[in-house]
Amino acid sequence: MARKSPARKSIPLAEITRVAVDTGGTFTDCVWLENGRIRIVKVFSTPADPSQAIVETLRRTGLASGVVLLHGTTVGTNTLLQRKGARVAFVTTEGFEDSIQIGRQARPKLYNFFFDPIEPLVPPELRFGVPERTGCEGTILRAPSAEELNELRVAVEEQHPEAIAVSLLFSFANPQNERMVAAALGGRGRPGRKGENAVPFSISHVILPEFREYERASTVVMNAYLQPVMQHYLRSLQSRVSEWEGEVRLGSRFKDAAGTHHSAGSSIFVMQSSGGITSLTSAAEEPVRTVLSGPAGGVVGASAVAARSGFERIISFDMGGTSTDVALVEGQPRATNEAEIAGLPVRVPMLDIHTVGAGGGSIARFDAAGALRVGPESAGADPGPICYGKGEQPTVTDANLLLGRLSPDNFLGGEFTLDVTRTRRIVERWLKHNHKFLRPGLRTPEAFAGGVIRVVNATMEKAIRVVSIERGFDPRDFTLVAFGGAGGVHACDLAQALGIPRVLVPAMPGALSAYGILASDIVKDYSRTVLWRVSGRSPKRELRAQFAEFDRAAQADFRREQWLTKSRRGAVRRQHTLDVRYRGQGYELNVPFSRAWLGDFHHEHQRRYGYSRPGSEIEIVTLRSRARLPNNVTPHFQPPAPDGRQAKPSHARVFFNGRSVAAAVYDRAALATGKSYSGPAIVTEYSATTVVPPGWNFKIDRAGNLLLQTT
Repeated sequence: MARKSPARKSIPLAEITRVAVDTGGTFTDCVWLENGRIRIVKVFSTPADPSQAIVETLRRTGLASGVVLLHGTTVGTNTLLQRKGARVAFVTTEGFEDSIQIGRQARPKLYNFFFDPIEPLVPPELRFGVPERTGCEGTILRAPSAEELNELRVAVEEQHPEAIAVSLLFSFANPQNERMVAAALGGRGRPGRKGENAVPFSISHVILPEFREYERASTVVMNAYLQPVMQHYLRSLQSRVSEWEGEVRLGSRFKDAAGTHHSAGSSIFVMQSSGGITSLTSAAEEPVRTVLSGPAGGVVGASAVAARSGFERIISFDMGGTSTDVALVEGQPRATNEAEIAGLPVRVPMLDIHTVGAGGGSIARFDAAGALRVGPESAGADPGPICYGKGEQPTVTDANLLLGRLSPDNFLGGEFTLDVTRTRRIVERWLKHNHKFLRPGLRTPEAFAGGVIRVVNATMEKAIRVVSIERGFDPRDFTLVAFGGAGGVHACDLAQALGIPRVLVPAMPGALSAYGILASDIVKDYSRTVLWRVSGRSPKRELRAQFAEFDRAAQADFRREQWLTKSRRGAVRRQHTLDVRYRGQGYELNVPFSRAWLGDFHHEHQRRYGYSRPGSEIEIVTLRSRARLPNNVTPHFQPPAPDGRQAKPSHARVFFNGRSVAAAVYDRAALATGKSYSGPAIVTEYSATTVVPPGWNFKIDRAGNLLLQTT
């Protein structure tokens, strides 16, 4: 008789350390709670295999017990930008095979007759039509025969696709034909298939049951394009985390948030673009929901830390190594269902974030006409800026170093020294090589660096205008929350240009995206296009019935992923909204579902577009629901409380507006809470630097955030 293995003791949830890791283009950031305090580690990213940097951060934490890893990833975004996804077969209604290439009539560049449109992710030979038709109201007008489905299967198999996307006309109204096609091709009711060598499926009525065929097809194709890449990456990450756990001899089993036993290597969760975390299985099935994973964590984190300082109307400004992400927040981060990634439409919920190619690693160059350009090309983590020791092209980080805005000996808390001598030598050589483009005012390294900063600031200022002024908001009514490794360096310049009165630099700004991931809830989003006309009476019964169906789906999904226990079933929070428009319009506005939803729509239309028509017929276009399971662990930053006598600054020469002035250099950890200090100054810390121009005051508030205001 075989001997039973001794029972292994499970670790309760309260004792499990949650670790959040955000992988960026230059740095990978790790945040965790230790003895009630936030800890942080930053390492250089490993673009060839991001999981290497993630495991390196875990090693540096020194943790020796089971962890729950919450992960924000750029794998999906980079795959789309670099066009390195899977070979996808696209199956749609016969006659609509080329809809993903035809797209919309909008011209991205109106006056450029030689503009090349962005190629779809699926080439013509991998587009397949099936003879079927579903009516706009859900009536099956023609179902494909068994013979036609078999011919389709043979044709698809001959092309050896790595993933399959199925998006039939009006399948959101009735998915019967789409289910038949997926079954004939070997798919199932949900996207993805078990087995390492199985071809994954993406099915439109599961991923995006909404109208507008082009956008729906584009989203489903994008999901299929990312599936094999994301699945391979997540398997690699699981394997590396398991190796790390073996190194530190972690316990072999513990409980996750659902109270269910899992092997230590399976405790990985992924941040979604919508601002909530999801299971590893869901991320592998629907990777299109993770394409703005890291930036979403930044917006969640900015909203949380600003609220603790008493600011609910904020503009988040996340400037990292390769890009800048901005978002406008009024109380809670707002989501959108209309976005573009790599020039292609994607319609899954994601936080309303605007991204531009401007970061610390953005490369400066002269174009053919001699104009100075900065970005969107980036030096990334390898080779990185010149001052990191390997780069050969000037970047924004190099420009800030030459202007004295970065302290070379205090970078990453002194773990890494910026090479000023190398930077000056290479920039001088580069300027000499490009002397024909230089005006008299740009011929010194400092003058050139000042030009680089002005150009990159103009790009980021335009991004902030997009999310504020162009949408009917006055940026002067908001607080600019600056984070990312370079956010605090440029924040005051941007605030001055836009008339923003305050800048808030959170505690540990260089890892706020990871902090936001640590604080995020578990989130599920649902939607369905209904196209109901409303004249006089609101269809309350029909609305409540559909939202109840969404609620049941959320309960089922949370149970399937083992998030819910008997004690947590009542903890799910729901937010129901409607996409509404006046009859005849081609665009919608999203408003919360309440007794006053109709009046809220008229008010929002007036605010957004300058007019409203209360007597007109209304159309409810799409119903949306968000189910949220609150995070049981809410991280709070507890700042040290020095008496101020430690804050004895050193001094450095720093360039502001072309003039070199003496600026005080402070260690942020030594600043006394509540005491006001004056610029010009440089505030250094482990994860970032903050530049305070002349005419600005700053202090550490009670929440531990750095508050900067003009005098």
